[in-house]
Amino acid sequence: MSARRAELSRRGFLTGSLLVAAGTVLTTACSTDPTGGSSSGAKTTLNVWYHAYGETGTQQAVLRYATAFTKANPDIAVKVTWVPGDYSAKVNATLLTDAAPDVFEIGDFSEAMVRRGQIAALDDVYGSARSDFNANAISSVTVDGKLYGVKMIDDVIMLYYRKSVLAKAGITPPTTFDGLAAAAKALTTSKNKGLFVGNDGIGDSASNAVWSNGGDLVTPEGKVAFGSPRALEAVTALKRLHDDKSLLLGFTTDWWDPAAFTQGVVPMQWCGLWAMPAVQDALGDDFGVIPWPAFKAGGTPVVRVGGWTECVNAKSRNLAAAKKFAQWLWVEQSSLQRDFAESYGFHVPPRKSVAATAEKLSTGTAKETVVLAEKYGKHNPGTWDTAISSAFNAAAAKITGGEGDPAALLADAAKKAQSEIDKQLGR
Repeated sequence: MSARRAELSRRGFLTGSLLVAAGTVLTTACSTDPTGGSSSGAKTTLNVWYHAYGETGTQQAVLRYATAFTKANPDIAVKVTWVPGDYSAKVNATLLTDAAPDVFEIGDFSEAMVRRGQIAALDDVYGSARSDFNANAISSVTVDGKLYGVKMIDDVIMLYYRKSVLAKAGITPPTTFDGLAAAAKALTTSKNKGLFVGNDGIGDSASNAVWSNGGDLVTPEGKVAFGSPRALEAVTALKRLHDDKSLLLGFTTDWWDPAAFTQGVVPMQWCGLWAMPAVQDALGDDFGVIPWPAFKAGGTPVVRVGGWTECVNAKSRNLAAAKKFAQWLWVEQSSLQRDFAESYGFHVPPRKSVAATAEKLSTGTAKETVVLAEKYGKHNPGTWDTAISSAFNAAAAKITGGEGDPAALLADAAKKAQSEIDKQLGR
């Protein structure tokens, strides 16, 4: 490829698609027609969608993976489509048209897509490798006993704390919510707050609270569970953090950015593994990680596990080839899975054998994070969409702000959420 062609290809890829066939990048391909052939003589062209990852090099990586796939499978061409902006909205809209991608990734898994017949079951794609995927990776994509996606990366979210600051205050890393609240209060000064969970003061704390007290958000059968006595007890207790004025609110960036922690604004922050390289650069080894503490003795610590999942369009005209691509990349190519997790951001490979050989996850706090995720990892229910999470978090915000009866607020949110879930499930 000439330097000029390479320049054009990179520019085109940043704004649209690139067509790859027989191990070669052929041309820009700005349409989203999944049925087009290629000049290489490939019999099938797959349209594969990715959201616009912010990590440098990710675009080039997925293009390299597609190139390797087409070299191994010269009868299949791959059009790699990079989608900027509101990716979820674009996926949902395009799946209703003939221009829908054959293969695409999603963030939190959506059971509604299964119920609408939009994504294919992939049990045959896993084969004997199924047992090598961690429990969260399997349960998060399971609907009625079948697997409807292959987890690409796990994004692990936990509590970071400053070792030196807690040690100076004579505080050990908390293991219960009472301990967390007491630590946050003790570490709050006239200049600094003790804990950052999000600019709204809620973030993931309400769902963490429910899980940490042995409760659930939604049952596997689609019944809302966050209105239970255990959930009410734990969510109501979050008011203590607000009453103590120990939470950082309205920072310049939100919880997903470690700036408040690395700049010494707070000594404890809820944040993701992706932030660990920046934390290490700023603080060296003066930090540790712990799960969200158990609500009380006998409760369950919580580590949130999100990430991205590869799905196959159930209505694809190239279903067999689409499954072959998903299997080749996310089941068979362990070296590429490791590369994707470690080289572009900082994530955990969902396959246990791959995570065990990931160099950056083999020592220190990164290794501790992998262990915590395996032991305490929780993922949002497949029915947990924006409408449901908004109802729940709005109720939690009112409860922690002392605006109304907690039981009535949570019951009303549960009623609204159940109505939304029933719509999803066609009940």
